[in-house]
Amino acid sequence: MTSLIGVTMQLNDQTIDDFARDGATVIRGAFTDWVETLRHGVATNMAQPGPDGKIYRDEKTGGRFLSDYCNWQRIAEYKFFIFQSPVAYIASQLMDTACVRLFHEHVLVKEAQTDIATPWHQDYPYYCIDGNKTVSLWIPLDPVPRDRTVEFVAGSHRTGKYYRPQRFNGQALNENDGLDEIPDIDNRRGDFNIIGWHLSPGDAVAFDYRTIHGAPPNNSNTTGRRAFSLRLVGDEARFRRVDNLVTSPPFSEVKLAHGDPLQGDEFPMLYPPAANQDLG
Repeated sequence: MTSLIGVTMQLNDQTIDDFARDGATVIRGAFTDWVETLRHGVATNMAQPGPDGKIYRDEKTGGRFLSDYCNWQRIAEYKFFIFQSPVAYIASQLMDTACVRLFHEHVLVKEAQTDIATPWHQDYPYYCIDGNKTVSLWIPLDPVPRDRTVEFVAGSHRTGKYYRPQRFNGQALNENDGLDEIPDIDNRRGDFNIIGWHLSPGDAVAFDYRTIHGAPPNNSNTTGRRAFSLRLVGDEARFRRVDNLVTSPPFSEVKLAHGDPLQGDEFPMLYPPAANQDLG
């Protein structure tokens, strides 16, 4: 399967400038036509989580929170979106890169009455890659009001500072990684420039892997919050392998050495379209 040549969406200069300055921006209506496709894929994912998928349950209400990734090769709707939507062309403009490669997809579902927050974090320290050109496209499949949306610390991608990644239970992913604990942003919100947006299904929030972000619980009594997120990289991305450090996703089966260019069937080239391999 190859990307559909000619499927493009031209971003305005303000959107690109906002992404560069703040490390996060919103693109209205970017994937409205893809919402139903992705909803079908997420329904399959909820019924059949992958080997790395985790479902957390609110002990009081029974509401579930699914976090799962690396399922695009087995869920047809995810694969169709990745290779046939304008997502790679959008990413190429945001990153100012000549090529765009898939890192992985990540699905996050917070059912109604799920009092489980996504803690403040950066994605970059979790990952097994090195590279300055990165972007995640976080696509809501349900309406998300401002008080339940993903939030970002504007400009945090430009500080050169990385913080210790942690699991949802607060346990460090790696105890001896040499990184500092992330600041207590919730109790010091006035000290940070926190940005976020109300979102409609098919909007996209684009953010740099280095940007600090988090999301509140879903305390709605009736409405769930389904989100499909795609992680993409640009020029010069390389595989990072550090002995005795856990990464998430683990990519333990990848046959790449530390410092190798990111490549292979797990990380297909999406842009330019002519660079794609036939993945069947």
